[in-house]
Amino acid sequence: MELTVLVDNNTIVDHYFEGEPGLSFLIKDKGKKILFDLGYSDLFIRNANRLGINLNDVDNIVFSHGHIDHTGGLFHFFNMMAEAHLEKLMFKAPEIICHPLALEEKIDQGFCYIGTPVGKETIGRYIDCRFTKEPFWITDDLVFLGEVPRENDFESRNDMGNVLIDGKEAKDGLLDDSAMAYRTDKGLVIITGCSHAGICNIASHAMDVCGEDRIVDIIGGLHLIEPRPEVMNGTMGFFKEKKITSVRACHCTDLASKIELSKVSKIIEVGTGQTIEY
Repeated sequence: MELTVLVDNNTIVDHYFEGEPGLSFLIKDKGKKILFDLGYSDLFIRNANRLGINLNDVDNIVFSHGHIDHTGGLFHFFNMMAEAHLEKLMFKAPEIICHPLALEEKIDQGFCYIGTPVGKETIGRYIDCRFTKEPFWITDDLVFLGEVPRENDFESRNDMGNVLIDGKEAKDGLLDDSAMAYRTDKGLVIITGCSHAGICNIASHAMDVCGEDRIVDIIGGLHLIEPRPEVMNGTMGFFKEKKITSVRACHCTDLASKIELSKVSKIIEVGTGQTIEY
């Protein structure tokens, strides 16, 4: 598997790509081309162009969850498809894979819209959507994890805004937050967007789904921003117990949390334009 970072908050020194508060990875595995999240803007397209990457032949878009810093680029993806059509360029409409709640409207504090900028009905008219709470294998070794059980006693204890379901607002427990896992000979690679479900919950679920108890790498946002002591301590305890080899913490992970995690796992820097092979 090859993973290219198209969007992250951070950039890498001496590589002239842009960053933004969002996340987007391009994943290639066994002939499949998958976009995992689309960031906040059209930056994923602009950075892909700088890398000479064609996004008109993507097979799947996988959304980790429905927040705008991960789905905002969908509006620009539609524009890209329309422009390809007008210029008579080859393109195909990818299938979207996500949790059933990921594309519902999300609202914060009654007035701030924080969900996908393209409505679910509009999306469905032009792109096939596979909504699933169950794990879905995209290739023999790459799986979308579906709904993540919230099993430990220190993660995922807070709602974030409201979600609109059947025209009614309800507290958003972010049940749509999911991730992906990739099987290697040495163990699992966990690919996560924001880890609202809790990175330890996600990792435990991935091990159950894949029948593998080794984790060789975690890449993505860990949602450790000034975490409560019990969250940080619980996460460090889990990482140490599971002997997680390396962590490429990015997006929504603050420096203090990376420093703490470095005591139990190897922390590897992440930034836009980077390509990693597993």
